[in-house]
Amino acid sequence: MLLTLLTGILPVPAAQASTGTAGPRPAAGRHGLDAFDPELRARIVAADRYARGRPGFTGIVVRDRRTGAVWRNADSATLVWACSTPKLAMVVDLLVRADSGAVDLTVEDRALMRAMLHSSDNDAAHTLWNRHGGEDIATRFPDYGMTDMRFTDDHPHHWGWILTTTDDLDRLVNHALERMPVRHRDYIVHELRSVAPNQQWGVWGAGTAAMPGNKNGWADDNADGSWLMNSVGFAGPDARYTLAMMNNTKLVDNGYEEGKETTTRISEILFAGYFD
Repeated sequence: MLLTLLTGILPVPAAQASTGTAGPRPAAGRHGLDAFDPELRARIVAADRYARGRPGFTGIVVRDRRTGAVWRNADSATLVWACSTPKLAMVVDLLVRADSGAVDLTVEDRALMRAMLHSSDNDAAHTLWNRHGGEDIATRFPDYGMTDMRFTDDHPHHWGWILTTTDDLDRLVNHALERMPVRHRDYIVHELRSVAPNQQWGVWGAGTAAMPGNKNGWADDNADGSWLMNSVGFAGPDARYTLAMMNNTKLVDNGYEEGKETTTRISEILFAGYFD
């Protein structure tokens, strides 16, 4: 999504991170490196080290849906412009409302939903947003895990101007995988595994053997020259592992390429060869 942004990133203290529980988690919780097997633990350490050496910052959350293990870095609670990632939340909302009878999704609507997921089509998103409730759609995003998200008074209240956190994206993708009816889950998994080339980066870096799927969002920020490169998705058999990343390159030349490389390499370090 090439949406020009006019303001910078607003950090919030890690202590303000949301503690939503979307996705399977043992009653006592399993958080931190020790919750993962030794190989993945070493990969997480390497990915975190790599991220800290890259331009700007990247919020990262890794989750094992089978065991409930979760690792998040220090930037996972930092508010970042969501770019196109709310398109996944819009699809979740439309499917939920269609099941309840609140909306009647036409053949055209479903084609627009696919376009949003497949190539991150902005026109499709605008059409569905305006047709099916506008800002009211976003009032339900917290129900799908996005409890940190917010609009700002100095920007339009629509899908392209939402501040959110990596923790939110982690909860959102796990809601889609864990809380949705199987037919909807399978639809979302299929669409995210078959995205267009313009979204084949970020979580996609896990590699073919990992059967990755992702919804990406990207934008340039004219306020400081930075790029925002966000990716949320899954990897592994039965989409076992989820990965959410929100990258702000800060001031750097070729920010789009730098951010694309950062998020893709993080996923590669975590999962490439892990499932072989």
